[in-house]
Amino acid sequence: MGTLPHIVEDCAGVLQLYSDGTVFRSMNLDFSWVRVVEDNSVVFKDCLFDKNYSLYLRLYKPAPDVAVSVSTTTPETSKIPVVYYFHGGGFCLGSRSWPNSHICCTRLASGLGALVVAPDYRLAPEHRLPAAIDDALEAVKWLRDQAEPLGGLEEGKNGGCDGWLTNWVDFDRVFIVGDSSGGNMAHHLAVRLSNEAAAEELMPVRVRGYILLAPFFGGVDRTRSEEGPSEALLNLEILDRFWRLAMPAGADRDHPLVNPFGPTSPSLERAALGPILAMVGGDELLKDRVHEYTRRLLSMGKAVEYVELEGKQHGFFTNNPYSDIGGQMIELIKEFMLKC
Repeated sequence: MGTLPHIVEDCAGVLQLYSDGTVFRSMNLDFSWVRVVEDNSVVFKDCLFDKNYSLYLRLYKPAPDVAVSVSTTTPETSKIPVVYYFHGGGFCLGSRSWPNSHICCTRLASGLGALVVAPDYRLAPEHRLPAAIDDALEAVKWLRDQAEPLGGLEEGKNGGCDGWLTNWVDFDRVFIVGDSSGGNMAHHLAVRLSNEAAAEELMPVRVRGYILLAPFFGGVDRTRSEEGPSEALLNLEILDRFWRLAMPAGADRDHPLVNPFGPTSPSLERAALGPILAMVGGDELLKDRVHEYTRRLLSMGKAVEYVELEGKQHGFFTNNPYSDIGGQMIELIKEFMLKC
């Protein structure tokens, strides 16, 4: 009689990988820790953006008086910018519909006066990297398709959204926000779109800047902050487990998709990266990696800013975006958008 499958990786019972390769995902999740805020100034709608993998995104649209009041429009146009939001979860967990992602996006939409696009993406270990990054790029290409004449209205067009994107959004001012693993994805989108041909393929969509919220990077060698005290919701064991589940088969934590400056990572010296704002909490395990990321890019002459929020731990914005620190974050992101 053969040995029964047993659990080899367990993410708090929410995600379990068995020895035979099967995966269990719990549908009974506890979100009681999320402070849900009903922001009636924002409406939302789900749209299919990738028929091949049945991937959806959620659009968040601020009311017209909200969009005008927050002043992210420019003298050249009254149209509002587009902000993509890629959720976190170690590439293994999360969804546009999870309460923490949802309230984060309503806050971004109302606070920035922007159309927020929150795509889902394929998750590991069923779909290891670079699947999530490929899906992120497809989600941005979806916006390009909607910018075509009648793109959002044409019956049967992949992801048509009944005119939500026509006339009043500015396809020339698109920003990418990524939280944790989403921040890693935002970096790799910046690298992919630094290629002139790739950027040209997106026209008339133009990505003006990237906001990385505690981007999830790794490496074989530990940093001081990784070896420091664990966070309330995060520790080094969890980070390592996410990487084991998400990395390409046979890879280690110096893989280019994990460590942008690993021994086999391509040089970013000549990459025409768009402006980047990297933000991290002062008490995060990932702090040193984010700091080193910006230091290295600055040494190459890239347009990158680093903001460290004293005393904050991972998820300080996403999990409580209507807090005082959430308001400060909105102002920092708004300032960055206007500069770009």
